[in-house]
Amino acid sequence: MLKSLMLAKAKECWEQEHEEREAEKERYLAERIPTLQTRGLSLSALQDLCRELHAKVEVVDEERYDIEAKCLHNTREIKDLKLKVLDLRGKFKRPALRRVRVSADAMLRALLGSKHKVSMDLRANLKSVKKEDTEKERPVEVGDWRKNVEAMSGMEGRKKMFDAAKSPTSQ
Repeated sequence: MLKSLMLAKAKECWEQEHEEREAEKERYLAERIPTLQTRGLSLSALQDLCRELHAKVEVVDEERYDIEAKCLHNTREIKDLKLKVLDLRGKFKRPALRRVRVSADAMLRALLGSKHKVSMDLRANLKSVKKEDTEKERPVEVGDWRKNVEAMSGMEGRKKMFDAAKSPTSQ
């Protein structure tokens, strides 16, 4: 009951406000736009009246254009500011994370819970690899490098290189 009474009162207020707006609009237009008396005017007087009306229309169009330009500028600025607000709202400072060393067993306990006791020694499953000395297999020849260059020059040197490359694969 109270809700319906409030709605009825709101409707009455709205209708009254609407009627007041219409009356104010009519009053404003009556002040700004006088009624035109075109009967009994000569041709030159009508032309002067038309020129005056065109001048007023041009002034109003200029004002309308300026207002539209201001509105477009304001809407663009509002849109840019909204985008900046959204960008600022989305960004936040991340805290500096510390490196924590946790063993594999502790990590499994944390993930699976304390009831699962799985020991995982990662180093036990690794293969042991012996380090081979490749330098001991190849004997290092120390000699005069000039003799080696002279021996390798020409076709004979190329033949020796070819034979040397061929011989280890045939064995």
